[in-house]
Amino acid sequence: MHSIHLDRRGFLGMGAASLAVAVLPKFALAAAGRGDTRFLLVLLRGGLDGVHALQAPGDGGYMALRGDFIHSKGQADSLKLDGNFALHGALGFMAGLYAQQQLLPMVAVAPPYRQRSHFEAQDCVENGTAGTSGSTGWLNRCVAAMPGGKGLAVSAVMPLAMRGNGDVSTWSPPLAKGVDPVLWQQLQLLYAADPALAPTFAGIDAKMEAMGAGKGQNGLKLPQAMAAAAKFMAAANGPRIGFVEDTGWDSHGGELALLDRKLAELDAGVKAFHDGAQPIWNNTVVVIVTEFGRTAAINGTGGTDHGTGGVAFLAGGAVKGGRVAGSWPGMGKAQLNEGRDLLATTDMRALFKGVLREHLEVGSDALARSVFPDSAALAPLSGLVRAG
Repeated sequence: MHSIHLDRRGFLGMGAASLAVAVLPKFALAAAGRGDTRFLLVLLRGGLDGVHALQAPGDGGYMALRGDFIHSKGQADSLKLDGNFALHGALGFMAGLYAQQQLLPMVAVAPPYRQRSHFEAQDCVENGTAGTSGSTGWLNRCVAAMPGGKGLAVSAVMPLAMRGNGDVSTWSPPLAKGVDPVLWQQLQLLYAADPALAPTFAGIDAKMEAMGAGKGQNGLKLPQAMAAAAKFMAAANGPRIGFVEDTGWDSHGGELALLDRKLAELDAGVKAFHDGAQPIWNNTVVVIVTEFGRTAAINGTGGTDHGTGGVAFLAGGAVKGGRVAGSWPGMGKAQLNEGRDLLATTDMRALFKGVLREHLEVGSDALARSVFPDSAALAPLSGLVRAG
């Protein structure tokens, strides 16, 4: 495991080429070939409300349960994808990628974990198993399974997904003095779950962001973190696997304003990666996930609570997009999980396995035995990536 440190002002002022020379000495400078594929995982910590980001106006149950949200700005300005689904109005760049068939939203996705604890659900997403225990992550095991594979996490702390014996590095700018990134993430999730304390902590969080802290475990807002990932991964022979994380997606109260802001940051982040990764964009898949979805109904504080089925987005020039993937379970009362959540119809590991097999050409045996242990019975999804 390696750590790379660079002053934030220095980072922002450097071009991709000079950045590669300055801080990527271990990645040989060779032209990226057609088969030089890249994979970036973006984890939105806190539980994104998937049916607010990817709305379902064609579903009568959705219209009944989300009535108080329907006339909000993000939904009034929603971007129709087909007769059934629309993107939140803040996701304009991502809608453009969809039109270019470079964005693939996937509905009703969740890890195999079915409880509603942030920390346990995130552990399940990152460790790549059906449970919540484990000290290594599936991204690291994927790096180890690829000859000459290298990975990079844009994070001040090595995330579980990247821990293990594979050749991975971390990068982050200096955090504001006195800010513990792990503690800050835990406080964000703890206080956001309390309707009485959430508004107070949100105010503190906003002030911390204004001072340059509290921006997630990497000290950067999502667009900056994804721009950093692009610079590293687009460097000639740069790391083939990357990881970016963002906190603050828990929306127990004041969801409309929160997600208007956070989804705009996500959209700007995808654009920042797209623009910075142009040399490799056509050979890249970005997968954006969260640990679980939210309740189908709005709660009494203008938010939603921890749920089950969520949304995933695949973006990149290598993505076979321009359609909505997955099996939509419906939002009628009888269709909901336990009468409260969107039912999960796709195991997130099947999504990951499909991308790794088709895009990075990781072997089926390695996927079933080492990358995602004991998952031989879970078939990888197919048709997610363009042929050739």
